[in-house]
Amino acid sequence: MLPIADLWRQHAIQSFAGEDAEVPPLDFPSVAAQFPIKRKRAYLNNASIGPMSEPVLAAVSTFLNDVRDNGRNNYPAWCRYAEEQIKARVARLIGAHASEIAFVKNTTEGLVAVANGLAWRDGDNVVLPGYEYPSNVYCWMRLATLGVSIRWVEPRQGRIPVDAIAEAIDARTRLVSLSAVQFSNGFRHDLAATSELCRERGVLLNLDAIQWVGALALDLSRLAVDFLAFGGHKWLLAPIGTGIFYCNANALDQLQPSHVGYHSVEKSEAHLDYDLTALRPGAARFEAALENFPGIWGLDAAVKILLGLGPQRVQEHILDLTAYAAERLRSRGWHIASPWQSSERSGLLSLSSPAVKAEHVEDRLRAAAVDVAVRDGKLRISPSYFNDRQEIDRLMEALPRI
Repeated sequence: MLPIADLWRQHAIQSFAGEDAEVPPLDFPSVAAQFPIKRKRAYLNNASIGPMSEPVLAAVSTFLNDVRDNGRNNYPAWCRYAEEQIKARVARLIGAHASEIAFVKNTTEGLVAVANGLAWRDGDNVVLPGYEYPSNVYCWMRLATLGVSIRWVEPRQGRIPVDAIAEAIDARTRLVSLSAVQFSNGFRHDLAATSELCRERGVLLNLDAIQWVGALALDLSRLAVDFLAFGGHKWLLAPIGTGIFYCNANALDQLQPSHVGYHSVEKSEAHLDYDLTALRPGAARFEAALENFPGIWGLDAAVKILLGLGPQRVQEHILDLTAYAAERLRSRGWHIASPWQSSERSGLLSLSSPAVKAEHVEDRLRAAAVDVAVRDGKLRISPSYFNDRQEIDRLMEALPRI
């Protein structure tokens, strides 16, 4: 196998030349070697902000160097490459069609696009889990001025069962919105059962997938999901300020762009031909203006890595690391707070002990060059595909004895 840098260079040349280049297969050790942070730290906080690899940085630099050397001259080529190749790879990663993909700055922008784009009626309601990340709460709370209410589903032992969602849905429920993976304890929703429930009830389903994509395999072609958003800066290990909004083709007509610009319409270069009725086909209409191309080039490199490793293999690698960590932690007296049935597990592992304060342990670990997070008063680790068991061992060595 060629060194990863040569594989990447070959693929980038083919792709930008317009060829439908296959993403080369990759192995975990070769990819892990492309993360400089591994030489300094055991970084186990990828559910917060993931570090970038050399290929991602190189992709960003490649775009910026093009602008440095050519100004706007390659603008048409940038747009074609983003539409025809980058979106196609993102779609392949999540089991969608390229026409259902739009670039956004972050997960929140995608959630807000749904909240502000649906034609709400006074008396409508939204079903939300009671322990959501704020981005999936505030945009719905704001709809109270339109007469839209929230029906909360309270967690049961850290879980949101599908039957609890079913109980919350009533005749005025327009939409269920939830995080595919819960950010504090890592509970993984049953997306198949939830999407089938919403389909049967005639209710839209909206997902915050930032804690899923990049850690767990996803195939939207097998699910009845209407809208989904995820940022690039966590498990995708892509630049901050990048993200993806997915709008199912069957739900497109129900959602109006909540902010529009020259890029929202089909004739974006006909600057004086004002025609807002000619929206771009598919999810592209949700891109109002020039997108963050440097970051998107980096996101593309991150997606290539995931495709090269294989999303299912990435999932297995990450779940193996959390299982290994849980086994070692339990043997040392730590309590695993994350739901632990195989269908509920994700890349996040929450742990606690009554003998220590999580914030103090976090400080101790950081001083030992081991990075974790504190959520809901508990320690949270989130290893990615570049991590290995040796880094879990470093965590164990740095943890206090209890």
